[in-house]
Amino acid sequence: MNSSWRAEYPFSSHFLNVSGGRLHYLDEGPRSADADAPTLLCVHGNPTWSFYWRKIAVAFRDQVRVVVPDHLGCGLSDKPQDYSYRLADHIGNLERLIESLDLRNITLLAHDWGGAIGLGAAGRLPERFRRLMLFNTAAYRSTRCPWRIRVCRLPLLGALGVRGLNLFSLAALKMATEKPERFTAAVQTGYVAPYDSYAHRIAVHRFVQDIPLAADHPSYETLHEVERRLTSLAHLPVQLIWGMKDWCFTPHFLERFREFFPAAEIHRFDDCGHYVVEDAIERILPIVAAGLPTATPAVSSRNR
Repeated sequence: MNSSWRAEYPFSSHFLNVSGGRLHYLDEGPRSADADAPTLLCVHGNPTWSFYWRKIAVAFRDQVRVVVPDHLGCGLSDKPQDYSYRLADHIGNLERLIESLDLRNITLLAHDWGGAIGLGAAGRLPERFRRLMLFNTAAYRSTRCPWRIRVCRLPLLGALGVRGLNLFSLAALKMATEKPERFTAAVQTGYVAPYDSYAHRIAVHRFVQDIPLAADHPSYETLHEVERRLTSLAHLPVQLIWGMKDWCFTPHFLERFREFFPAAEIHRFDDCGHYVVEDAIERILPIVAAGLPTATPAVSSRNR
C-alpha cells in the first residue's frame, strides 16, 4: 500500500473483533470519566473510509472523543471474501463498537451509506445519542438510483468495473467533488489506498449491490426498519448539511429527510458536491463546534 497519504492521516489504529474479522477504528481525544462527556461518532459511506473524516478528527480531538470506524471490508478493516456485507451486518458491527466502547452522549456525523448504518444503530440505541448531523445521505426506502450506480450493479460488468478496474473509487475522485484543487495527489492516494486489489474492493462492490430498490431485495426490510425508527429520533437536534451539486444524493433526499425531521436545521452549500466535507470543511467545522460544549475547532493547514 502506497504510504504517501499517511501525513494526511495522523492517527493510531484500533481494532475490534466482529463476526467476519477485525473492524478498524480511530479513537482520538480524551476519555472522560464523565459518562455524559460528548463523543463524535463519524460514519463513512462508499467508496470512502475513515480517511473522509480525518479533518474533523484533527480539529476536535484535543477537546472531545472522536471515534471513526471503517466498515468491515473498507479502509483498514479486514476484507473477508466470504462475508455477506449486508446493511444489517454493518449496523450490527457499529452497535457492537458503540457498546464495546460504551459510547454515550453521541453526536452522529454520517455520510452516504453511513446515514442508513449510523441511523440504524441510533434507532436501536437511542438513549446513547444526543445529536444527528447528516451529510448527503439517505436512511429510508427510495427507487432513485443514478444510471452511473445502476451500471455498477450489472452482473459481470459491475464486477469488472468496480473490482477489476477500480472505476467506482477512481471516478468518485472526480465526480464527487466540486473542488478538485483540494484533491491533491496525497489525498487521492489516500482515498484509494485500501482498495488496491480485486479482493480488497469486495465491499465497494457489495455496497453497490446492496442498495435495496425493490421489496424482494435482502436488505429492503432492514432499511424499512431504519426508516420506521427515524421518528423515535426526531426529538434530537438534527442538522442536514448538503452539497447541493451532488448528482447522487440530490436535494430531493434532503427534502425527504425534512419530512422525518421537520425541525431540522438546514445548511445548503450550493457550490459543493457529494464529498461535501471535503468541499466545505472550513464552513462545516463551526457548525460541528456549535453543538459541542466549549469546543473550538483546531485550525491547521489541512483544515483549510
